Amino acid sequence: MNAKTKKTLRIGLPVLLAVFFGWYTFSKLPIDQIIPYFKSANYGWIVLGMLLGLLSNLSRAYRWKYLLTPMGYSVKLPNSIMAVFIAYLANFGIPRSGEVLRAAVLTNYEDVPFQKAFGTIIAERMADMIILLSIVAITLLIQFDFIYELLQTAFQPKKLIIFGTIGIVFSILVFVYLKKSQSKIALKVRNFARGLLEGILSIFKMEHKWLFIFHTLFIWTMYVLMFYITTLAVDDLSGVSIGALLIAFIAGSFTIAATNGGIFVYPLAIGAAFSIFDIPENPSIAFGWIMWVSQTLMIIVLGSLSFLFLPVYNAKQKAIKKG
Repeated sequence: MNAKTKKTLRIGLPVLLAVFFGWYTFSKLPIDQIIPYFKSANYGWIVLGMLLGLLSNLSRAYRWKYLLTPMGYSVKLPNSIMAVFIAYLANFGIPRSGEVLRAAVLTNYEDVPFQKAFGTIIAERMADMIILLSIVAITLLIQFDFIYELLQTAFQPKKLIIFGTIGIVFSILVFVYLKKSQSKIALKVRNFARGLLEGILSIFKMEHKWLFIFHTLFIWTMYVLMFYITTLAVDDLSGVSIGALLIAFIAGSFTIAATNGGIFVYPLAIGAAFSIFDIPENPSIAFGWIMWVSQTLMIIVLGSLSFLFLPVYNAKQKAIKKG
């Protein structure tokens, strides 16, 4: 597959998926049935949810300096903040392209080598993934009986044991192969795994590791609170259990990471997660849209302003230095 084909697929496939999920979403709940929920929503809770989302993003920008400072780079906080919002905005076009653009901002305006800036972003993502997996683990503990009952209903216990055993044996064989093989693929996987481990361990070697950990926990606490607070805007979702909230939050988080900012897919994921707990589909999908639109609106406004203001701010900084 040549570079041109790869680029076309990387850009075209997310667009095609967005179109498909857009059609599927509105076939499940037409726009004329979503609009009443927007009209009756309590916008006080929605605005509060947006403020919590803003706090998480500001904390993410501030946290970045703890990875950059040990390498000798003291970046200006406004540049870090604008780079974060530009990255989120770019992800609506091509998934994960924002990370590249975010690193490029520091390269252009703070003289941080691209590979070093990008490496710190990978380390950040590792920390975020650890927290997300911790939330998944907590959710499994809280809802263990419920999830186990669902699995028993969907699969026979004997089949679960057989497939579980096959999965464990297969994983062990793959691990042994990757550890001993000298093939190019095995070497690449081993090098990648070492890099991941080194990135994770580097967090605990930094001077201000506890402040980094604090900001990481703060970011994800704001995410969860943002999700919970916004559910209060929809009357039909009052009294939703913590287990249902966490499962829906996890489902939504994975769609945002895997697609163009969760466009069209996010409301479906929320609706599917809430349906497990027999929560009505219409208000669930409508809430997914309210949640997605409110956060997307914030990213579009602040990301666009960052694009416009970034060169102006840095031109002024250069003028101040020369003066």
